[in-house]
Amino acid sequence: MKRVLIATHNAGKLKEFGALLAPLGIEAVGAGAMGLTEPDETASDFAGNAQLKARAAAVAAGMPALADDSGLCVAALGGEPGVLSARYAAGDYPTAFARIIAACGAAGEWRARFVCALCLAQPDGTTATFIGQADGVIAKAPRGEGGFGYDAVFVPDGYEKTYAELGGAVKDTISHRARAFAQVVKGLGSSCRSAGGDG
Repeated sequence: MKRVLIATHNAGKLKEFGALLAPLGIEAVGAGAMGLTEPDETASDFAGNAQLKARAAAVAAGMPALADDSGLCVAALGGEPGVLSARYAAGDYPTAFARIIAACGAAGEWRARFVCALCLAQPDGTTATFIGQADGVIAKAPRGEGGFGYDAVFVPDGYEKTYAELGGAVKDTISHRARAFAQVVKGLGSSCRSAGGDG
């Protein structure tokens, strides 16, 4: 099986990438398993942060690396938390949910979108970046036990359930990450063939 390094220490993201890659016969290997640290996310946009992480991982490991930077953009917050989504929650997602729901209620505006920038980097430092997004609304209360991050408060357009309620099998076909991934599949397959993989 071919292998691609996933430049993340986030177990939820690694699981999602593993599910997306498995049908292609590609094994997802996490940065933690390779003993790699993640660089600071100093860029001002999703694409820039994804490129920083993917390039650093690919060069350090000498194999193709895939990284994403993603976040929740809430209309009532002027597009925030955006690239600062992880820092906005600071590990306390129930409190972050309450703040977002309160802001939406006060503004009477519940629209939101998840955005994902997905970057595929080669060991020589070259990169290709793809953007996916999923539009929807903020739920008026967290719902569901699946997923991770803000999944419990995001209801994608066309559905009545949150990402956390829909489950991985559905989310992996409609999410912002899945939409970005669909754009990179062709390039990912080519890079694995040229790299040869291992095992």
